[in-house]
Amino acid sequence: MTLSSQNKNPKQIILNAFDMNSVGHINHGLWTHPRDESHRFNELSYWTDLAQTLEQGLFDGLFIADITGVYDVYQNGLDLTLKESIQLPSHDPSTLVSAMAAVTQHLGFGVTVNLSYESPYQFARRFASLDHLTHGRIGWNIVTGYLDSAERLIGQKGLKDHDLRYEQAEEFLELCYKFWEGSWEDDAIQKDKLNRVFTDPSKVHAIQHQGKFFQSQGVFQVSPSIQRTPVLYQAGASSKGLAFATQHAEAMFIGADTPEKLKQQVDKIRA
Repeated sequence: MTLSSQNKNPKQIILNAFDMNSVGHINHGLWTHPRDESHRFNELSYWTDLAQTLEQGLFDGLFIADITGVYDVYQNGLDLTLKESIQLPSHDPSTLVSAMAAVTQHLGFGVTVNLSYESPYQFARRFASLDHLTHGRIGWNIVTGYLDSAERLIGQKGLKDHDLRYEQAEEFLELCYKFWEGSWEDDAIQKDKLNRVFTDPSKVHAIQHQGKFFQSQGVFQVSPSIQRTPVLYQAGASSKGLAFATQHAEAMFIGADTPEKLKQQVDKIRA
C-alpha cells in the first residue's frame, strides 16, 4: 500500500491493530454497546477470529498492550476500575500468540511485557520459543512500568526511581542479547540421525554474565529461532527513555496533537 502512486519513491504504510487482553483497553465503556463482544476476551475463539479478520484485511500486525498492576489511585480505590472494567480484569497477552499464529500466515504479533517483573532468562526463553512457533512473527514492546500497585503485588513498597528502571532495562537487554545471539551458532543443529548427533557441542557456548542487577552462567536452552532477537518496540520520551529507545528499538511510539509537534519528536529521535 503506498501513500501516493505519483511519488517516485513511495513509502510503505504498516498497519497494526491495537488491543489488550481485557475488556476495557482505551475506549472505556464501549463494552456496553449492544454489538460489542469484548467481554469474550477470555475466549480463545475471540482472538483467533480477530487474527483471521486482520489478516484478511491485510493488516501487518496485531499489537497487544498490557499493564502489570491495577489503577487504584482515583477516589483512593478500585471501585470505579472494577465497575467500568478499566483494564481489569486483564490477562497475560503472550498466552494468545500461539493460537493466533496457528490460524494465520502473515500477521505479526507485538506483545507488551514489563521487564521489571521478569527474569531475563525465563523471558528470553519464552520469546525465543514464540519466535519458533510463529515462524518469526513475534515482537516485544519493552516497558519498565509506572504503577505503584504493581510493586506492591510483588512485595515491594513502591516504584523504583525512573532512571534506575532504565539502567536495569539496559542490563536486561544486554543479557537477553547474549542468550538470543551468543549461545548457539547458526549451524549448531545437525539432525544427523545416522551418527546420532542432533546438536554439535562445539557450536554451543555458555553465557557468563555478572552484572549489577543480574547474574547468569550456562547454555541458553532454545536453539536459534528465525529472528533470534524479536522485533523491539519502545516508547521512551524522557531523556533516559529516548536514549534507551533509540539504542534498542526498531519501532517507537510517538503521539502529538499537531503535525508540527510530531515533526519535532521525529527530528529529536533521528538526531
